Amino acid sequence: MSMKSLFPVPSRLVSVVTNIRASMDNDPQKIDPNRKRVLVCGGGVIGVCTAYFLSKKGAAVTLIEQSSIACAASGKAGGFLALDWCDGGPVSSLARASFNLHRSLAEELNGRESYGYRPVNTLSLSVAESENPPRSQKSKLPPWIDGPAKSPKTIGTTETTAQVHPQLFTQTLIEKAMTDYGVEIVTGKVKSVETGEGKVTAVVEGGGVIDGDAVVLALGPWTSKFTLLSSVIRVHGVKAHSIVLEPKEADAITADALFLTYSPANGGPPMDPEIYPRPTGEVYVCGMSSEEEIPDDPGQIVPNGVSIGVLKRVAATVSSHLGEEARVKAEQACFLPCTDDSIPVIGEVPGMKGCFVATGHSCWGILNGPATGAAVAELVMDGCSTVVDLSRFSPARFVGGSGRRR
Repeated sequence: MSMKSLFPVPSRLVSVVTNIRASMDNDPQKIDPNRKRVLVCGGGVIGVCTAYFLSKKGAAVTLIEQSSIACAASGKAGGFLALDWCDGGPVSSLARASFNLHRSLAEELNGRESYGYRPVNTLSLSVAESENPPRSQKSKLPPWIDGPAKSPKTIGTTETTAQVHPQLFTQTLIEKAMTDYGVEIVTGKVKSVETGEGKVTAVVEGGGVIDGDAVVLALGPWTSKFTLLSSVIRVHGVKAHSIVLEPKEADAITADALFLTYSPANGGPPMDPEIYPRPTGEVYVCGMSSEEEIPDDPGQIVPNGVSIGVLKRVAATVSSHLGEEARVKAEQACFLPCTDDSIPVIGEVPGMKGCFVATGHSCWGILNGPATGAAVAELVMDGCSTVVDLSRFSPARFVGGSGRRR
């Protein structure tokens, strides 16, 4: 049975978004002077997770977002989660902690019904457009994969891989933070941030000024356009394309995430698209990435028609269920925030006490959002993180190359 009816978009996100002027009101009756006031800039998954855990720890949080919650990569990502795929690298502890936090959040927030959390099996496949596999090969695959796929290999089980619908996850979390912990949302572009004398000030486009005790900049790929950070940290954007399909027989599609080695018929280089069926009845297909200049506004991101066409061809080749009879619900692109050393940037900005940054998660932003948010909340509120050791992610590593704060 399709679960589409179980995934309403939270209505409070429309009705509770706060007017900038009202949120800048410093009426002492509205702001508890004993609560630490923290500004979170950025309404993607990293910013929302940070706002959630900060507010849960007792902070008075104002989240400032230029457009809307999960309007960029957090609303257009695949939502794939893996426990151990980052093992052996610097992100291993963050990924493992976050995978487990996703599991506990799903229990707390009824994630299976509210945002499509579920464990999945994960397969790697080789697909060549010009070939047809023997029937014996096909029998090892889920029945809905009826195209020229071969060499199936299990690379994740329901114990080690899972998924969420990323937009619904982000929206559900911010609604919980607003309803239960009083997080306020301000719509506006942050022009600048100033720190000094134990306080921070964010200047919002249009002349608004919001004061706080600390600020967290979770600006994703737009970090490179923020003057305060661009001189310290280089975060570049990788443009990734995706489509969302709705097959006629959604019940025939099993919970198997697919990672492909795909050889086009024209003899071009192999590609590595990914396919994620969702319990909403949709199937998400992504790939075709390139480094491009990031526009100022997320609404200005336009997918490349050729890239979208390739993804449609990939989907139809892998499964007849994803061919012409499937309805195309979305053709989209987003920018993933990447660093030169492929390691996220999480910590206090050197020389700016009370100013923290969290970005650079590349394609693992949805996975690592919860642990990043929980760790930053501890760092801001308690001075250190117990969720995960953040020293490897410190922005101080860009200063003098030593990786140590100076």
